[in-house]
Amino acid sequence: MAKICLFPIKSLDGVEVERVEVLASGALKGDREFAIVDEQGKFVNGKNNPMVHRLRSQYQLAARTVTLQINGTGIEQVFNLDGERLAIARTLSDYFQFPVCLQRDTKTGFPDDIQSPGPTIISTATLVEIATWFPSLSINDIRQRFRSNIEIGGVPAFWEDQLFDEADNCVSFRIGNVLLSGINPCQRCVVPTRDQMTGESYPEFTKIFTKKRQETLPAWVNPSQFNHFYRVAVNTRLNPSEAGKSIEVGNEVEIFWH
Repeated sequence: MAKICLFPIKSLDGVEVERVEVLASGALKGDREFAIVDEQGKFVNGKNNPMVHRLRSQYQLAARTVTLQINGTGIEQVFNLDGERLAIARTLSDYFQFPVCLQRDTKTGFPDDIQSPGPTIISTATLVEIATWFPSLSINDIRQRFRSNIEIGGVPAFWEDQLFDEADNCVSFRIGNVLLSGINPCQRCVVPTRDQMTGESYPEFTKIFTKKRQETLPAWVNPSQFNHFYRVAVNTRLNPSEAGKSIEVGNEVEIFWH
């Protein structure tokens, strides 16, 4: 396993870690632990507000701090995630020009797929392959656009497509000593179509991606979960029995064939 990336505040920048604990819900501890919401309780995220993309966040997880900056301003503000949520909310409200608050969920976080709150998984080779479809984008651009939690190295492109089967069949696999179930290929939203620094849209990104994904779909993949081909990376679930275990960079991955 090559990388672990957490997104402490949903929709903002991620932070790479070497090790992460698994919660009873199946989520990774600290991933999407916070979310920006408006007065109606709706998420303020890249799907519905491109201004999110101009917000930069850097984390010191041991100190429980986040540094926020708006692209181009050069002004940084440092906040404690546990004790200064109101101050963070005021700063974000000023930026968005409408009231928001910072909600917290330490049990499950705020995953995109509430039925499969486990880590999203992709291979490095998949990111490399997708980058070839978009000549002006680097592998890191693609990595930032698709925002997966776990990256598997040393395997072919779309290797992770082995981690799901038909809709009613889970695929069991292990990372280190943590047992996971692969559920489905992740359905993507508008976020990957945009530059994660500016919010600028890449022309025909979805059309290009969908065409190339269909063309490069491995022959052994069960196509039943592809009602469309704007899907990549794998959603997972974990059994509550895995709570308290940890996943680490360098762990081996083992699939239990069925």
